[in-house]
Amino acid sequence: MKKYTIKKPAGELHLVHPQRFQIDYKNELNPAQYDAVTSLNGPHLVIAGAGTGKTRTIVYRVAYLVELGVKPEHILLLTFTRKAAQEMLRRAAILLDYRCEKVSGGTFHSFANNILRKHALLIGYDRSYTILDQGDAEDVINLIRTRMKLDTKERRFPKKETLYDLYSRSVNTLTSVEKLLNTDYPHYVELEEDIGKVHSTYTQYKKEHNLMDYDDLLLNMVKLLSEHQPVRTELSERYKYIMVDEYQDTNKLQAEIVRLLAFKHQNIMVVGDDSQSIYSFRGATIRNILEFPEEFPDCTIIKLQENYRSTQAILNVANEILKRALY
Repeated sequence: MKKYTIKKPAGELHLVHPQRFQIDYKNELNPAQYDAVTSLNGPHLVIAGAGTGKTRTIVYRVAYLVELGVKPEHILLLTFTRKAAQEMLRRAAILLDYRCEKVSGGTFHSFANNILRKHALLIGYDRSYTILDQGDAEDVINLIRTRMKLDTKERRFPKKETLYDLYSRSVNTLTSVEKLLNTDYPHYVELEEDIGKVHSTYTQYKKEHNLMDYDDLLLNMVKLLSEHQPVRTELSERYKYIMVDEYQDTNKLQAEIVRLLAFKHQNIMVVGDDSQSIYSFRGATIRNILEFPEEFPDCTIIKLQENYRSTQAILNVANEILKRALY
């Protein structure tokens, strides 16, 4: 008689029973941290103020997922500095083993660059495109304004640094240059037409010379994911568990990247402090964290409230200051 073997469906986890775990998660974490670490499927918003063990929670969750049986290459950790990602994964490896260092971790920009290098042709770039840092981008803008003879002494035209800031803010907030001129740069409104021409020429120049600035990495990542479903599906199936640190400091483009990456499974955990945001000048918006439950209606909210850094007296004063600052 012919034998038939029932195979495990592709992508299904080979779960390890918690009793066989190396780490005693329940005793090494407080109840809220434990909930965040062991919560798996679906969207999760972790509210974590300063001193509440946010980094510890992320480190333990990386270890927990790996120990549970999730392949490291299926886990994505997005942070605001490469150093932060490396440190978290190093700590997870010390906590568990070397497998944690194989987790994909880094900044939004570095992650986008890695993906775009493989799929650049789909968005009209060569894979060997060059990345402009801020100084290089400002120099290109200055070259364009000089060629257009807009840098004469007779006209008070914005400097290259101002133009770069304006264009960058436009990209990261998904707001038109014209609208930003009216709200943030009213003293340059009368120059709107020429500022717009410099912007369009700058955009065209980059495309013609196979260049991207830092903002283009995010913008083109959204373009790639939005317009090319096979790539979006491939990435969403590859990164089955996504974590984002300091979510209060993400901008609209970064929030959109997260949403698109998680579209197949919505296994996304964002961690942040809803009472602070330090990167607003880069287009970051606290609304990303405040509106996360609306973007993901089925999300679970976990609050880390036990503070390990300050005494209760200091916390009372800080909370009172924050309360008054809101009114």
